[in-house]
Amino acid sequence: MDEDGVDNVPEGLTTRWRVPVRFTVLKAALTVVFVAAGVLLTGGDRAALALVVIGTVALAAFTLRDLLAPVRLSASPEGVRVVTGFCGHRELPWSAVERVRVDVRKRLGLRTELLEIDTGETLHLFSASELGADCTAVAERLSSLRTGR
Repeated sequence: MDEDGVDNVPEGLTTRWRVPVRFTVLKAALTVVFVAAGVLLTGGDRAALALVVIGTVALAAFTLRDLLAPVRLSASPEGVRVVTGFCGHRELPWSAVERVRVDVRKRLGLRTELLEIDTGETLHLFSASELGADCTAVAERLSSLRTGR
């Protein structure tokens, strides 16, 4: 991007993956449910109120992160841009990326996938729910952008 915030990459070469809006709406709705539960159900029980407050704060934080940094990963022939911290971003040229792979784990009858972008000094992990896409498909797209195919 130049100083005016204009993408210098020709249209169609940059691909972005973002948190699906339905997940952000769900997190916001659950935050409201937790607030209502705190008001209606705790009845002066400090332990229950503490749990509801912790849950509410956590859900509100995740919702806020989705609103402030909805695009978790973007890629172009020059490199990738990953979300870091709460809502920051870091530009990584392809020369800094050592490996892109999908880590698949099977545990307790569930199968989970994480996209890993390894720079040697940092490891950036993304789930399918963060990307709004299948991790394997994202890895394949990153590979094609990296090699220029």
